[in-house]
Amino acid sequence: MALEFLPGNRLTLLNSGREFFPALIAAIDGARHEIHLETYIFEDDASGRPVIDALKRAAVRGVQVRVLVDGFGAAGFIDHGLAELTAAGIHALVYRREIARFRLRRHRLRRLHRKLALVDARIAFVGGINIIDDLNQPGATAPRYDYAVRVEGPLVAPIRRVMLRLWDIVAWASFRRRLAPHRRLPAIADACGTEAAALVIRDNIRHRRAIEDAYIDAIEAAQDEILIANAYFLPGFRFRRALLDAVRRGVRVSVLLQGRVEYRLQHYATQALYGHLLSAGVRVFEYRPSFLHAKVAVIDGEWSTVGSSNIDPFSLLLAKEANVVVRDAGFARTLTRSLQEAISGGAVELHPREWQRLSWPSRLLRWTCYQLVRLAIGVAGYGGKH
Repeated sequence: MALEFLPGNRLTLLNSGREFFPALIAAIDGARHEIHLETYIFEDDASGRPVIDALKRAAVRGVQVRVLVDGFGAAGFIDHGLAELTAAGIHALVYRREIARFRLRRHRLRRLHRKLALVDARIAFVGGINIIDDLNQPGATAPRYDYAVRVEGPLVAPIRRVMLRLWDIVAWASFRRRLAPHRRLPAIADACGTEAAALVIRDNIRHRRAIEDAYIDAIEAAQDEILIANAYFLPGFRFRRALLDAVRRGVRVSVLLQGRVEYRLQHYATQALYGHLLSAGVRVFEYRPSFLHAKVAVIDGEWSTVGSSNIDPFSLLLAKEANVVVRDAGFARTLTRSLQEAISGGAVELHPREWQRLSWPSRLLRWTCYQLVRLAIGVAGYGGKH
Protein backbone atom coordinates (compact mmCIF):
# COMPACT_ATOMS: atom_id res chain seq x y z
CA MET A 1 0.00 0.00 0.00
CA ALA A 2 1.53 3.31 -1.11
CA LEU A 3 1.98 5.96 1.55
CA GLU A 4 -0.18 9.07 1.28
CA PHE A 5 2.20 11.99 1.66
CA LEU A 6 0.46 15.21 2.64
CA PRO A 7 2.30 18.46 1.85
CA GLY A 8 2.32 21.65 3.87
CA ASN A 9 3.24 20.41 7.34
CA ARG A 10 5.39 22.04 9.98
CA LEU A 11 7.41 19.36 11.78
CA THR A 12 9.63 19.89 14.81
CA LEU A 13 12.08 17.16 15.82
CA LEU A 14 12.20 16.68 19.60
CA ASN A 15 15.23 14.97 21.13
CA SER A 16 14.39 12.95 24.24
CA GLY A 17 12.31 14.01 27.22
CA ARG A 18 14.16 17.28 27.77
CA GLU A 19 12.55 18.66 24.59
CA PHE A 20 9.43 16.50 24.35
CA PHE A 21 7.82 17.07 27.75
CA PRO A 22 8.00 20.89 27.77
CA ALA A 23 6.51 20.93 24.24
CA LEU A 24 3.74 18.48 25.20
CA ILE A 25 2.83 20.33 28.39
CA ALA A 26 2.80 23.69 26.60
CA ALA A 27 0.37 22.28 24.03
CA ILE A 28 -1.84 20.79 26.77
CA ASP A 29 -1.88 24.09 28.66
CA GLY A 30 -2.99 25.83 25.47
CA ALA A 31 -5.83 23.38 24.76
CA ARG A 32 -9.35 24.76 24.51
CA HIS A 33 -11.44 21.86 23.25
CA GLU A 34 -9.92 18.36 23.36
CA ILE A 35 -6.83 16.37 24.28
CA HIS A 36 -6.16 12.76 23.31
CA LEU A 37 -3.16 10.87 24.67
CA GLU A 38 -2.03 7.32 23.87
CA THR A 39 0.99 5.78 25.55
CA TYR A 40 2.49 2.40 26.28
CA ILE A 41 4.05 3.42 29.61
CA PHE A 42 2.69 6.06 31.98
CA GLU A 43 4.59 6.66 35.20
CA ASP A 44 3.85 9.09 38.01
CA ASP A 45 7.44 10.29 38.25
CA ALA A 46 9.47 13.45 37.67
CA SER A 47 8.23 13.68 34.06
CA GLY A 48 4.85 11.98 34.36
CA ARG A 49 3.57 14.08 37.28
CA PRO A 50 3.77 17.41 35.36
CA VAL A 51 1.84 15.77 32.49
CA ILE A 52 -0.83 14.52 34.92
CA ASP A 53 -1.14 17.97 36.46
CA ALA A 54 -1.41 19.62 33.03
CA LEU A 55 -4.15 17.17 31.99
CA LYS A 56 -6.06 17.90 35.21
CA ARG A 57 -5.78 21.66 34.64
CA ALA A 58 -7.19 21.18 31.16
CA ALA A 59 -10.14 19.15 32.49
CA VAL A 60 -10.90 21.92 34.99
CA ARG A 61 -11.05 24.39 32.07
CA GLY A 62 -13.70 22.23 30.42
CA VAL A 63 -11.40 20.56 27.89
CA GLN A 64 -12.44 17.02 26.95
CA VAL A 65 -9.47 14.86 27.93
CA ARG A 66 -9.05 11.22 26.94
CA VAL A 67 -6.15 8.99 27.97
CA LEU A 68 -5.56 5.48 26.60
CA VAL A 69 -2.81 3.34 28.13
CA ASP A 70 -1.59 -0.19 27.52
CA GLY A 71 -2.59 -2.84 30.04
CA PHE A 72 0.91 -4.28 30.31
CA GLY A 73 3.23 -1.32 29.84
CA ALA A 74 1.23 0.93 32.19
CA ALA A 75 0.23 -1.80 34.65
CA GLY A 76 1.57 0.07 37.66
CA PHE A 77 -0.15 3.29 36.66
CA ILE A 78 -3.45 1.48 36.09
CA ASP A 79 -3.36 0.21 39.66
CA HIS A 80 -2.84 3.67 41.17
CA GLY A 81 -3.07 6.53 38.67
CA LEU A 82 -6.26 5.98 36.70
CA ALA A 83 -8.47 6.78 39.68
CA GLU A 84 -6.79 10.19 40.01
CA LEU A 85 -7.45 10.94 36.35
CA THR A 86 -11.09 9.87 36.42
CA ALA A 87 -11.69 11.78 39.66
CA ALA A 88 -10.50 14.91 37.82
CA GLY A 89 -13.05 14.36 35.03
CA ILE A 90 -10.62 12.75 32.59
CA HIS A 91 -11.85 9.81 30.50
CA ALA A 92 -9.35 6.96 30.77
CA LEU A 93 -9.31 3.53 29.14
CA VAL A 94 -6.98 0.54 29.17
CA TYR A 95 -5.98 -1.42 26.07
CA ARG A 96 -5.90 -5.17 26.83
CA ARG A 97 -5.91 -5.00 30.60
CA GLU A 98 -3.65 -7.65 32.16
CA ILE A 99 -5.74 -10.17 34.08
CA ALA A 100 -3.51 -13.24 34.43
CA ARG A 101 -0.07 -11.61 34.47
CA PHE A 102 1.88 -14.83 34.84
CA ARG A 103 0.09 -16.88 32.21
CA LEU A 104 1.55 -17.07 28.70
CA ARG A 105 -1.32 -16.51 26.28
CA ARG A 106 -1.17 -16.29 22.52
CA HIS A 107 -2.47 -12.71 22.32
CA ARG A 108 -0.51 -11.34 25.26
CA LEU A 109 2.24 -9.85 23.08
CA ARG A 110 -0.23 -7.75 21.08
CA ARG A 111 0.23 -4.46 22.87
CA LEU A 112 -0.59 -0.79 22.33
CA HIS A 113 2.94 0.47 21.72
CA ARG A 114 2.01 3.77 20.03
CA LYS A 115 2.98 7.08 21.59
CA LEU A 116 0.58 9.69 20.23
CA ALA A 117 -0.87 12.95 21.51
CA LEU A 118 -3.40 15.30 19.94
CA VAL A 119 -4.45 18.77 21.05
CA ASP A 120 -7.48 20.61 19.62
CA ALA A 121 -7.13 18.77 16.29
CA ARG A 122 -4.37 21.29 15.65
CA ILE A 123 -1.15 19.93 17.17
CA ALA A 124 -0.04 16.30 17.32
CA PHE A 125 2.95 14.42 18.69
CA VAL A 126 4.25 11.15 17.26
CA GLY A 127 7.32 9.26 18.41
CA GLY A 128 8.89 6.74 20.71
CA ILE A 129 8.81 8.64 24.01
CA ASN A 130 6.66 7.19 26.79
CA ILE A 131 5.31 9.23 29.69
CA ILE A 132 8.24 8.37 31.91
CA ASP A 133 11.29 10.24 33.10
CA ASP A 134 14.45 9.69 31.06
CA LEU A 135 16.29 8.66 34.22
CA ASN A 136 13.58 6.24 35.34
CA GLN A 137 15.59 3.18 34.35
CA PRO A 138 17.48 0.60 36.44
CA GLY A 139 21.09 1.71 36.82
CA ALA A 140 20.62 4.79 34.61
CA THR A 141 23.34 7.42 34.99
CA ALA A 142 22.45 9.49 31.91
CA PRO A 143 19.10 10.33 30.25
CA ARG A 144 17.44 7.86 27.90
CA TYR A 145 18.02 8.76 24.22
CA ASP A 146 14.85 8.98 22.11
CA TYR A 147 12.89 11.08 19.60
CA ALA A 148 9.43 12.44 18.88
CA VAL A 149 8.08 14.92 16.36
CA ARG A 150 5.61 17.76 16.87
CA VAL A 151 3.19 18.00 13.94
CA GLU A 152 1.10 20.87 12.63
CA GLY A 153 -0.73 20.91 9.31
CA PRO A 154 -2.68 18.46 7.15
CA LEU A 155 -1.08 15.37 8.74
CA VAL A 156 -2.96 16.09 11.98
CA ALA A 157 -6.21 14.91 10.34
CA PRO A 158 -5.20 11.24 9.81
CA ILE A 159 -3.54 11.17 13.25
CA ARG A 160 -6.81 12.27 14.85
CA ARG A 161 -8.76 9.77 12.78
CA VAL A 162 -6.73 6.74 13.87
CA MET A 163 -6.71 7.84 17.51
CA LEU A 164 -10.49 8.30 17.66
CA ARG A 165 -11.04 4.98 15.90
CA LEU A 166 -8.97 3.06 18.43
CA TRP A 167 -10.62 4.89 21.32
CA ASP A 168 -14.05 3.86 20.04
CA ILE A 169 -12.95 0.24 19.63
CA VAL A 170 -11.54 0.03 23.16
CA ALA A 171 -14.57 1.81 24.63
CA TRP A 172 -16.89 -0.66 22.91
CA ALA A 173 -14.81 -3.66 24.03
CA SER A 174 -14.75 -2.28 27.60
CA PHE A 175 -18.54 -1.79 27.66
CA ARG A 176 -17.94 1.95 28.06
CA ARG A 177 -20.27 3.05 25.29
CA ARG A 178 -21.73 5.83 27.44
CA LEU A 179 -18.54 7.85 27.46
CA ALA A 180 -18.97 11.40 26.20
CA PRO A 181 -19.15 11.48 22.39
CA HIS A 182 -16.33 13.05 20.40
CA ARG A 183 -16.77 16.75 19.87
CA ARG A 184 -17.30 17.72 16.28
CA LEU A 185 -14.00 19.47 15.86
CA PRO A 186 -12.58 19.20 12.35
CA ALA A 187 -8.81 18.96 12.19
CA ILE A 188 -7.19 22.18 11.15
CA ALA A 189 -5.66 20.91 7.92
CA ASP A 190 -4.46 24.21 6.46
CA ALA A 191 -0.90 24.18 5.17
CA CYS A 192 1.43 25.87 7.63
CA GLY A 193 4.84 24.56 6.60
CA THR A 194 6.81 23.02 3.77
CA GLU A 195 7.31 19.37 4.74
CA ALA A 196 5.53 16.45 3.08
CA ALA A 197 4.75 13.66 5.53
CA ALA A 198 2.67 10.52 5.91
CA LEU A 199 1.33 8.64 8.90
CA VAL A 200 1.98 4.90 8.77
CA ILE A 201 0.49 2.58 11.38
CA ARG A 202 0.74 -1.13 12.13
CA ASP A 203 -2.29 -3.08 13.32
CA ASN A 204 -3.77 -6.54 12.88
CA ILE A 205 -6.45 -5.58 10.37
CA ARG A 206 -5.55 -3.55 7.27
CA HIS A 207 -2.01 -2.49 8.13
CA ARG A 208 -0.28 -5.68 9.27
CA ARG A 209 3.02 -4.97 7.49
CA ALA A 210 2.66 -1.29 6.65
CA ILE A 211 5.64 -0.02 8.67
CA GLU A 212 7.92 -2.86 7.60
CA ASP A 213 6.91 -2.35 3.95
CA ALA A 214 7.57 1.40 4.21
CA TYR A 215 11.09 0.71 5.47
CA ILE A 216 11.80 -1.95 2.86
CA ASP A 217 10.49 0.16 -0.03
CA ALA A 218 12.77 3.03 1.01
CA ILE A 219 15.77 0.74 1.52
CA GLU A 220 15.28 -0.91 -1.88
CA ALA A 221 15.20 2.55 -3.51
CA ALA A 222 18.29 3.82 -1.65
CA GLN A 223 21.21 4.95 -3.77
CA ASP A 224 23.62 6.61 -1.33
CA GLU A 225 23.23 6.12 2.43
CA ILE A 226 21.01 4.39 4.98
CA LEU A 227 21.25 5.39 8.65
CA ILE A 228 19.06 3.55 11.15
CA ALA A 229 18.88 4.01 14.92
CA ASN A 230 16.75 1.47 16.73
CA ALA A 231 16.51 0.23 20.29
CA TYR A 232 15.47 -3.35 19.52
CA PHE A 233 16.82 -4.49 16.18
CA LEU A 234 15.92 -7.99 15.12
CA PRO A 235 14.81 -7.68 11.48
CA GLY A 236 13.26 -10.56 9.61
CA PHE A 237 14.53 -12.15 6.43
CA ARG A 238 12.99 -9.61 4.00
CA PHE A 239 14.38 -6.65 5.91
CA ARG A 240 17.85 -8.14 6.25
CA ARG A 241 17.94 -9.07 2.57
CA ALA A 242 16.98 -5.49 1.61
CA LEU A 243 19.83 -4.10 3.73
CA LEU A 244 22.40 -6.51 2.33
CA ASP A 245 21.23 -5.89 -1.24
CA ALA A 246 21.71 -2.17 -0.60
CA VAL A 247 25.30 -2.78 0.55
CA ARG A 248 25.96 -4.78 -2.62
CA ARG A 249 24.69 -1.82 -4.67
CA GLY A 250 27.30 0.38 -3.02
CA VAL A 251 24.96 2.06 -0.51
CA ARG A 252 26.56 2.96 2.83
CA VAL A 253 24.53 1.26 5.56
CA SER A 254 24.97 2.12 9.25
CA VAL A 255 22.91 1.03 12.25
CA LEU A 256 23.04 2.60 15.71
CA LEU A 257 21.85 0.09 18.32
CA GLN A 258 21.45 -0.32 22.04
CA GLY A 259 24.81 -0.87 23.71
CA ARG A 260 23.55 -1.31 27.26
CA VAL A 261 21.76 -4.45 28.39
CA GLU A 262 18.15 -3.59 29.16
CA TYR A 263 16.37 -6.86 28.31
CA ARG A 264 18.93 -9.64 28.08
CA LEU A 265 16.96 -11.91 25.76
CA GLN A 266 16.42 -9.22 23.12
CA HIS A 267 19.91 -7.79 23.55
CA TYR A 268 21.74 -11.05 22.92
CA ALA A 269 19.29 -12.12 20.21
CA THR A 270 20.17 -8.94 18.31
CA GLN A 271 23.87 -9.62 18.71
CA ALA A 272 23.38 -13.01 17.07
CA LEU A 273 22.99 -11.07 13.79
CA TYR A 274 26.10 -8.93 14.19
CA GLY A 275 28.54 -11.31 12.52
CA HIS A 276 26.45 -11.64 9.37
CA LEU A 277 25.80 -7.89 9.12
CA LEU A 278 29.41 -6.91 9.75
CA SER A 279 30.86 -9.41 7.31
CA ALA A 280 28.47 -8.11 4.63
CA GLY A 281 29.69 -4.53 5.09
CA VAL A 282 27.04 -3.02 7.37
CA ARG A 283 28.57 -0.63 9.90
CA VAL A 284 27.27 -1.38 13.42
CA PHE A 285 27.52 1.12 16.28
CA GLU A 286 26.48 0.48 19.88
CA TYR A 287 25.25 3.49 21.85
CA ARG A 288 26.60 3.25 25.39
CA PRO A 289 26.34 6.63 27.20
CA SER A 290 22.73 5.79 28.22
CA PHE A 291 19.83 3.60 27.19
CA LEU A 292 18.94 4.07 23.51
CA HIS A 293 15.19 4.03 22.90
CA ALA A 294 15.08 5.67 19.46
CA LYS A 295 13.18 4.29 16.45
CA VAL A 296 14.29 6.54 13.59
CA ALA A 297 15.98 6.35 10.19
CA VAL A 298 17.27 8.58 7.38
CA ILE A 299 17.75 7.37 3.80
CA ASP A 300 19.51 9.31 1.03
CA GLY A 301 19.19 12.59 2.92
CA GLU A 302 15.54 12.91 1.86
CA TRP A 303 13.43 10.12 3.40
CA SER A 304 13.21 9.85 7.17
CA THR A 305 10.99 8.33 9.82
CA VAL A 306 10.32 8.91 13.52
CA GLY A 307 7.98 6.72 15.50
CA SER A 308 7.28 4.00 18.02
CA SER A 309 8.13 0.92 15.95
CA ASN A 310 11.22 -1.08 16.69
CA ILE A 311 12.65 -3.24 13.93
CA ASP A 312 11.86 -6.51 15.64
CA PRO A 313 9.06 -9.08 15.43
CA PHE A 314 7.20 -7.68 18.43
CA SER A 315 6.76 -4.27 16.78
CA LEU A 316 6.58 -5.32 13.14
CA LEU A 317 4.22 -8.28 13.62
CA LEU A 318 2.31 -7.90 16.89
CA ALA A 319 1.99 -4.43 18.45
CA LYS A 320 0.00 -1.38 17.45
CA GLU A 321 2.58 1.13 16.24
CA ALA A 322 2.68 4.56 14.60
CA ASN A 323 5.46 6.29 12.64
CA VAL A 324 5.66 9.52 10.73
CA VAL A 325 7.50 9.23 7.40
CA VAL A 326 8.89 12.53 6.09
CA ARG A 327 10.04 13.45 2.59
CA ASP A 328 12.03 16.60 3.20
CA ALA A 329 15.76 17.28 2.92
CA GLY A 330 15.77 19.85 5.72
CA PHE A 331 14.13 17.53 8.25
CA ALA A 332 16.45 14.71 7.16
CA ARG A 333 19.49 16.94 7.71
CA THR A 334 18.33 17.83 11.22
CA LEU A 335 17.80 14.18 12.17
CA THR A 336 21.07 13.07 10.53
CA ARG A 337 23.01 15.74 12.40
CA SER A 338 21.47 14.64 15.68
CA LEU A 339 22.29 10.97 15.04
CA GLN A 340 25.85 11.79 14.02
CA GLU A 341 26.28 13.68 17.29
CA ALA A 342 25.02 10.62 19.17
CA ILE A 343 27.48 8.38 17.33
CA SER A 344 30.44 10.68 17.87
CA GLY A 345 29.40 11.36 21.47
CA GLY A 346 29.85 7.88 22.84
CA ALA A 347 28.86 5.15 20.41
CA VAL A 348 31.36 2.36 19.78
CA GLU A 349 31.82 0.91 16.30
CA LEU A 350 32.09 -2.86 16.13
CA HIS A 351 34.49 -4.55 13.72
CA PRO A 352 34.20 -7.95 12.03
CA ARG A 353 37.48 -9.35 13.31
CA GLU A 354 36.83 -8.71 16.98
CA TRP A 355 33.32 -10.12 16.65
CA GLN A 356 34.64 -13.25 14.96
CA ARG A 357 36.90 -13.84 17.98
CA LEU A 358 33.95 -14.42 20.34
CA SER A 359 34.25 -17.64 22.33
CA TRP A 360 31.94 -20.50 21.49
CA PRO A 361 29.96 -20.13 24.79
CA SER A 362 29.28 -16.49 23.86
CA ARG A 363 28.16 -17.49 20.38
CA LEU A 364 25.95 -20.22 21.84
CA LEU A 365 24.33 -17.75 24.24
CA ARG A 366 23.44 -15.36 21.41
CA TRP A 367 22.18 -18.12 19.13
CA THR A 368 20.02 -19.52 21.94
CA CYS A 369 18.49 -16.12 22.69
CA TYR A 370 17.74 -15.63 19.00
CA GLN A 371 15.97 -18.99 18.83
CA LEU A 372 13.98 -18.21 21.99
CA VAL A 373 12.70 -14.98 20.44
CA ARG A 374 11.68 -16.89 17.32
CA LEU A 375 9.90 -19.40 19.55
CA ALA A 376 7.99 -16.64 21.32
CA ILE A 377 6.83 -15.26 17.99
CA GLY A 378 5.83 -18.75 16.91
CA VAL A 379 3.75 -19.16 20.07
CA ALA A 380 2.03 -15.89 19.18
CA GLY A 381 1.17 -17.33 15.79
CA TYR A 382 3.61 -15.40 13.60
CA GLY A 383 6.39 -17.83 12.80
CA GLY A 384 8.15 -18.27 9.48
CA LYS A 385 10.05 -15.81 7.33
CA HIS A 386 8.95 -12.23 7.45
